[in-house]
Amino acid sequence: MRTRFAPSPTGYIHLGTLRTALFGYLMARKMGGTFVLRIEDTDQERFVADSTQSIYNALRIAGIKHDEGPDVGGEYGPYIQSERKSDYLKYAKELVAKGGGYYCFCDKTRLEGLESYDRHCYELPADEIEKRLESGMAYVIRQLIPEGKTTFVDQVFGEITVENAELEDQVLIKSDGMPTYNFANVVDDHLMEMTHVIRGSEFLTSTPKYNLLYNALGWEIPTYIHLPLILREGGGGKLSKRHGDAFFEDFLAKGFLPEAIVNYVVLLGWSPTDNREIYSLAELEQVFSAEGISKSPSTFDIAKLRWVNGEYLKAMDFDKFYALAQSHVADAVKKQDVDRQALARMVQSRISALDDIAEALDFIDNLPEYDTTLYVHKKSKCDEAIARDVLTKIAPRLAEIDDNGWNGSDLYKFLTEFAAEAELKNSQVLWPVRTALSGKPATPGGSSDLLAILGKAESLARIQRGLELLAG
Repeated sequence: MRTRFAPSPTGYIHLGTLRTALFGYLMARKMGGTFVLRIEDTDQERFVADSTQSIYNALRIAGIKHDEGPDVGGEYGPYIQSERKSDYLKYAKELVAKGGGYYCFCDKTRLEGLESYDRHCYELPADEIEKRLESGMAYVIRQLIPEGKTTFVDQVFGEITVENAELEDQVLIKSDGMPTYNFANVVDDHLMEMTHVIRGSEFLTSTPKYNLLYNALGWEIPTYIHLPLILREGGGGKLSKRHGDAFFEDFLAKGFLPEAIVNYVVLLGWSPTDNREIYSLAELEQVFSAEGISKSPSTFDIAKLRWVNGEYLKAMDFDKFYALAQSHVADAVKKQDVDRQALARMVQSRISALDDIAEALDFIDNLPEYDTTLYVHKKSKCDEAIARDVLTKIAPRLAEIDDNGWNGSDLYKFLTEFAAEAELKNSQVLWPVRTALSGKPATPGGSSDLLAILGKAESLARIQRGLELLAG
């Protein structure tokens, strides 16, 4: 098996593009085949400088290793289309000689008035064509679509038949001598001996033209695997680079882990045989198969991606997590007398992305302004009166705890024992203390965690502030 990933260097890697790369890579790895990277840069108008390097970087970060490509070489190179220009013209001329294509000399003025090309140049006499070519007249080479129907089989979508009358005589070689995308990828897939072509379902409508080219040139047709659309969240059509949606690099910058993004993207259009949702790339290489690919579109769900990312963060070795989180913690908390590792431990299991750290810890440096209604919590059976009573009685008791006892486990024991003595539920003590310490409805740690991290003096000062607010 030989599969390929053939991106255009037109900017950052879109999540849909990443999925195409992943599926091609996983198919090749599962079957012990070869995965090829080919850069399709025939559209020079859309070319973006440094995009090829961005592609290399994205694949490396995602863990997708190609066996052949511009940067690693291989026996089927060159792997950049613009460096294969002579191949395309040669095969286009061969196609003309075999009756599958023809020269077209129509200029832009004439073409602008047509809804579809009318084969104006198709029946030009051979001597007239030769005369125009020798004079240097600008031309393109078009594909000649025969009469009848074209049928092909896709491993996902099944057998598809198209009336050839619906297909236009597409341009194969442009007036600048460069091939169009549709022709170049057919020639390259043949010359690079691709056995399986894996791409988005938007190319289903172009596949009959590809097959007609293969047939006209006498080449073997590869196996097709077209992937379902990825729809934008909340409607609005498919996920699209043109709409600025979902670039891989953007999610990395927001604190998502590459392995989590890879895991989530694979699940957009593919279902494993079991009910698992968390897979390492190495595990996917063993279990992935085309049989699990769906015809139905998938909807990009940021909440699901955040859940997957959170699962990876929770499972991560703390030292590795801290290496990633350290700069985020430092940006969020400027106080120098706070244990940053303790902060990182506190948030690790409670965030979905590294970018969440700033909001999760925004109360550490400064207690925010808050309303006393925050002390009211039905589930905890707490109201302002209970909160005021608890904080009034617990403050002097906390003040008596020495430095040796000022740690998370001892403080939790103290708080629960205080609740038992006061004949209160644990939540009736923990909720008002946590509220006074944070001024927020939700925090990454509980009351004892916050007491330990903030320290004795700051904790008592915040509890006193809570009492002042509750006093009105």
